Amino acid sequence: MAPWVIFSITVTGILANTLITPAIPDILAEFDQPGGRAGILVAAGAVPGIVMAPLIGVLADRHGRRRVLLPALVTFGVFGAASSLAPSFWVLVALRALQGLGAAGLLNLAITLVSDHWQGLDRARLLGTNGAVLTVSIAVFPPVGGLLTELGGWRIAFLPYAFALVTALVLRRQLPAAEIVDRPALAEGAAPAGAWADFRVALRIARAPAVLVPIGMAFVAFVLIFGLFLTALPVHLEEVFDLGAGARGLVLGVPAITSTVVALSLGRLRARFGARRIVLVAWTMAALGFAAVAGAPAVVLVLVGAGLYGLGEGALIPTLQDLVAGAAPAEGRAAVIALLVGAIRAGQSIGPLLVGILLSATTTATPFAVGAALALTVVALAVSAGRRVLPTVSQPAATA
Repeated sequence: MAPWVIFSITVTGILANTLITPAIPDILAEFDQPGGRAGILVAAGAVPGIVMAPLIGVLADRHGRRRVLLPALVTFGVFGAASSLAPSFWVLVALRALQGLGAAGLLNLAITLVSDHWQGLDRARLLGTNGAVLTVSIAVFPPVGGLLTELGGWRIAFLPYAFALVTALVLRRQLPAAEIVDRPALAEGAAPAGAWADFRVALRIARAPAVLVPIGMAFVAFVLIFGLFLTALPVHLEEVFDLGAGARGLVLGVPAITSTVVALSLGRLRARFGARRIVLVAWTMAALGFAAVAGAPAVVLVLVGAGLYGLGEGALIPTLQDLVAGAAPAEGRAAVIALLVGAIRAGQSIGPLLVGILLSATTTATPFAVGAALALTVVALAVSAGRRVLPTVSQPAATA
């Protein structure tokens, strides 16, 4: 399979929040909503993934990747584009939630397809490239969303979601119809396992420290990513620095630039330093970036903080994905990776809601100070726990 086919799924999936983030203040203003409601708007697109991502993983293991991906893309595109017609804030939230049903299966199945076709450092390299594609998209889509909002209003920013339908057509041609991983043969007389049995096996695998710790870290990381940079930062830039939608979009794209540089070098970094060192340094860089934004008296220092955070994100997320993918057996890989994405979706949902509460009660700089402290806490816990819970290389998890 050509890597670009997989990358097209990633590009589509990352549209969910990055495209409309610069428009959030305009949306809240039109519907006369307080700043704290920004968290609800962002989280609405992620909440369905908490439940749907694991289910989609099990279905993809049992019925094939293509049979799950195509309906997910169509759902994403139809309800995403329909959001441009929302007559009220709560209808918009509902449409975003329906779009989230489709989004739940995109990023995790892109990771699964990479893991199906590449192993070892090749897998780490491709996941790094996939991460770079993701971060380039993050760099491009906020400015595009900001420009569309400036030119035609926030409703225009939702129309590009319809391109998911184009992605579906491409995948229908490029992805083999029978994309089902071989499953162990059943013993004579044994009843066929159902989806719930597959899910329980995935949960059992996920209890191994080599899987559980990266999943937990991914949850915390996306609490911070979606809470701070996709929810708090647009409000912070407007209230403290009086930036318009276009300028907000440019600032939001900065982390993706540094993140892309690191992600494209991830194969070489993994070979030289190993996963453990990369993860610890990545969390430290993120903490420094959050602290810089919290104390920045000028926009230029916000840019510095955003760049530092991007360095951490570009190394952290693909490495955590690789650790989980490498520990999962082939026959249950999509389900285990879907548990990772379910944790990510939970972080994407909880982060904006928690930050929305903070924005209602404190200054817009406070969430970034809290985020810096949380990132440093993760580093301290990981160092004290040692290599048993955060290995240098992927360690296969037992299925029994």
